[in-house]
Amino acid sequence: MTNTESKIKRIITDFPYSVTVEENVWITMQDGTRLAARIWLPQTNQVPVPGILEYIPYRKRDGTRGRDEPMHGYFSGHGYAVVRVDMRGSGESDGLLKDEYLKQEQDDALEVIDWISRQSWCDGKVGMMGKSWGGFNSLQVAARRPPALRAIITVGFTDDRYNNDIHYKGGCLLNDNFWWGSIMFAYMCRPPEPILVGKNWKSDWLKRLEEMPMWPALWLEHQTRDSYWKHGSVCENYEAIQVPVFAVDGWADSYTNTVLSLMAGLTVPRKGLIGPWAHLYAHDGIPGPAIGFLQEAKKWWDYWLKGIHNDIMDGQMINVYMEESMLPNSAYPFSRGRWVGLNSWPTEEVLTKKLYMVDGKLTEKASVKEASILIKTPQNHGLLAGEWMGAGVAGESPCDQRLDDGMAITFTSEPLEEPLEILGYPEFVGEMTCDESYAMLFAQISDVFLDGAVARVTYGVMNLSHLEGHDKVVPLRKGEKVKAHVSLDCCAHRFEKGHRIRLSLATTFWPMFWNMPKEAALTLKLQTAELILPEFHGKDAKGPDMQPESASPTPMTLLSEGRVDRSIAYDIVTDTWTCITNGIGGVFGEGIYRFDEIDTTVEHDLKRELVLSNQNPLSAVYTIRQKMKIGRDGWMIDADIVTTQKADIKNFYLTATMDVKENEKIVFQKEWKKTVKRSGL
Repeated sequence: MTNTESKIKRIITDFPYSVTVEENVWITMQDGTRLAARIWLPQTNQVPVPGILEYIPYRKRDGTRGRDEPMHGYFSGHGYAVVRVDMRGSGESDGLLKDEYLKQEQDDALEVIDWISRQSWCDGKVGMMGKSWGGFNSLQVAARRPPALRAIITVGFTDDRYNNDIHYKGGCLLNDNFWWGSIMFAYMCRPPEPILVGKNWKSDWLKRLEEMPMWPALWLEHQTRDSYWKHGSVCENYEAIQVPVFAVDGWADSYTNTVLSLMAGLTVPRKGLIGPWAHLYAHDGIPGPAIGFLQEAKKWWDYWLKGIHNDIMDGQMINVYMEESMLPNSAYPFSRGRWVGLNSWPTEEVLTKKLYMVDGKLTEKASVKEASILIKTPQNHGLLAGEWMGAGVAGESPCDQRLDDGMAITFTSEPLEEPLEILGYPEFVGEMTCDESYAMLFAQISDVFLDGAVARVTYGVMNLSHLEGHDKVVPLRKGEKVKAHVSLDCCAHRFEKGHRIRLSLATTFWPMFWNMPKEAALTLKLQTAELILPEFHGKDAKGPDMQPESASPTPMTLLSEGRVDRSIAYDIVTDTWTCITNGIGGVFGEGIYRFDEIDTTVEHDLKRELVLSNQNPLSAVYTIRQKMKIGRDGWMIDADIVTTQKADIKNFYLTATMDVKENEKIVFQKEWKKTVKRSGL
């Protein structure tokens, strides 16, 4: 297969084992709480097999069902008992979900793994896997060392909950903290299935609604890397993990920093894989090429759970997709590139290359003369940045960066005489002064094409009041020199001959990040500034299986096509920008659909609106409106949810309202209000 071809997923129907699915099985915890599980069992004539656990809050029955069947059916058809469990307080499981990654969540997982290992159909060996929340807790549970757990697969994950998750980045507040918290209102407002739970479904559901936390405020109350974030961050003690780890992510996702950091921190047998994809399992990978992730995962499980010798541990530790230069586009269906390999991380295959800022250019020779430049960008710098987390939806990739670069301070190299490949974490450092106590420093590397088009390669931000560590806020002293640094996201990119490298610096990045309370101006001492590039000198690699496979799709009927509209409007009179994303029929454009086997229809609309005037950083307002509908004829739940976030010089102000109907009759209404003090933000 060439780097411009992608294969259609192959649907496998002929497996070594036939599979039966148990729709709902109760797993009772020591405190009496019942967790609901859906289980795929291979028919092995009563010969026990290894178990695989996926443990998340996204509803096994009518949430992740669409992707569970093709994936878990595939593993089960190859001789694994797969157990998909809804966490406490989600789906049909008893109790209340009070926050993400709590100790209670881990404690329950330990009991679940023990329960799986003791079932007659299990041989006592268990693996754990998951993407996103499930990738996080696979690592967290592995660090708790349950005896039956023998290996894990983690996809789209973090090892550091503060620095590399949806809440904060570089000590700056991601607006996705509010977006994700708002989505959790919708996800968690759905009721248990009465057919499975019985007559108590409604009282249990209303209790959940009444006691639901104000999700975005939970995380906004912890604005530095305190004990709240250290809990569940396996980077605090990599040695706690004593089982083999297979770590996977893609460049269009937001968690790519952690594949290499995990490989560096762990000492157990491990493999890393970084492809081009968004926040998806790689057999469904967008942008392409998707890969045979399920085959790779099966080989991992065969090796570590069944003791079958295969090639999964052969070759280099890490396979990385080296992306080629591609013209900027808000929707990349396919990423051109090739697979390269790394024996370890850090690695001798990546060398340090320094570039300097001289007379508006990036050069390989530092200037000896003193010079300064003022960095003070409009509040709306970053309008064309795309999404922090790609989900494989059109319009989420960064557009041509010429417009944003026109508001930033840029330094551009001469045309390259030879191609240049980078792999790893670029960094910007430099000495500067500031005229305010709090400021953000943004840095971006782009690929400038011969016609002037600018494609973003990677970026990073730093809250300059966190220069002494993300665990504290140290206000800047006006006019006092500091040595600033920005760690840019991990990337793998090939700059072609004749292209130019650009560094952009700014003090804002809206609407991806909440803006600082006052406009700040930075004065950069150019003779101290360096852009440090990780130059790749390694070799090509075989890469993973490139033929995507899965078991048969989940029986579903698409009732209405979905779409995601995106627009930016400018009010010339008030100098105000309005950014709108409108997911119609589905947050990610998936449409309105019915799971045919259980006669359940799901609809989730979400419209987000971010408004900001360049004249006032305190004018920012973020509003999200959602409709969540689920049910069938005779039983339909319909929730309308509105959340808002705004701020003044001292505080953030968050509100939420929820109106829930059952069969067109209001059964629940509530308003949440929360004020959170700003701390270095």
